Amino acid sequence: MRLPGADGTLRTYAPRAEPASFTTGASLASRTVFSAAHVVADPFVDISPDSPAAVDWDATLAFRRHLWAHGLGVAEAMDTAQRGMGLDWAGAAELIRRSAAEAKSAGGAIACGVGTDQLTGPATLAEVRGAYEEQLALVEGTGAQAILMASRALAAAAAGPEDYLDVYGHLLRQAAEPVILHWLGPMFDPALDGYWGSPDLDAATGTFLDVIAAHPDKVDGIKVSLLDARREVELRRRLPQGVRCYTGDDFNYPELIAGDEQGFSHALLGIFDPLGPLAADAVRALDTGDRTKFRELLDPTVELSRHLFQRPTRFYKTGVVFLAWLAGHQSHFTMVGGLQSARSLPHLARAYELADGLGLFPDPALAATRVKTLLSVYGVDQ
Repeated sequence: MRLPGADGTLRTYAPRAEPASFTTGASLASRTVFSAAHVVADPFVDISPDSPAAVDWDATLAFRRHLWAHGLGVAEAMDTAQRGMGLDWAGAAELIRRSAAEAKSAGGAIACGVGTDQLTGPATLAEVRGAYEEQLALVEGTGAQAILMASRALAAAAAGPEDYLDVYGHLLRQAAEPVILHWLGPMFDPALDGYWGSPDLDAATGTFLDVIAAHPDKVDGIKVSLLDARREVELRRRLPQGVRCYTGDDFNYPELIAGDEQGFSHALLGIFDPLGPLAADAVRALDTGDRTKFRELLDPTVELSRHLFQRPTRFYKTGVVFLAWLAGHQSHFTMVGGLQSARSLPHLARAYELADGLGLFPDPALAATRVKTLLSVYGVDQ
């Protein structure tokens, strides 16, 4: 087929004939691994850009069963699910309820995002606490583990580090079970710049660690999404005993999960949505102590991940959903909020080429046909 390049020219690409072979199986042993999962839009609902998201619940839950079948946990209602970028709190709440029930039925691990996105305008710190409390109660009521997500409302309302210490301390005292704290960098959401009370990352790290140190029994782990491997390693070495580090670094995950003589990171990654089966096989190699095979499987995926997460990073969801369509996990390339338009045709073409080279598509012929269909819409004749 002919694919458009970033320079505006067409190049010839020969699609892969056979998919790679991946296994299904039980949960992973040496690392705790969550895939942040996308939602599947319902393209047949007549909505406007101002309407709540229309979700295809059957396809959305089927994709979660796919992840569980490969031994991965599901991180639900996170930014990969377009939280704050097409999916409002009402939709996220329904997603949490349905996915948590499905997890019980499938015997799969699930952790769900707790935020403050029901607040639609400027809020006081008391209102931020109340919003967090509402969402924490819903998640814990479903039996899912809670992930305390970074809050745009808190970033706007907080006067300094002490406000973060107060709000998070309040929530951790209320949590029934240990939670995962999520530090999402501004490359994923510009509204979170200066989180933890300072734009200086060293100062912010100090406040973050103070929150954990005050309530180590209520913190299962931290998810770090700063795309800075050195900073993540330094942070995980400073964590209290028993508090895990879940990498959210979609640029450097192989080395961070593999770890070093002083420790390693677990994983909670958006890139493990399209990489799920391959990532699970790689971690199974670690389960047997085979670090070489782990790196041989996972290192070649970094080019695809860095492509999907290139700036503006927050639009990586478009590539994730595009690959899910090509892989046959959904029947269309439509996203809530119309976000399928957020990446260019050359970007999508390169994503296809990289994913096809990795053998990610169970039916390479189907993927090629769907790419050609998309290309034809853009006027690229084959």
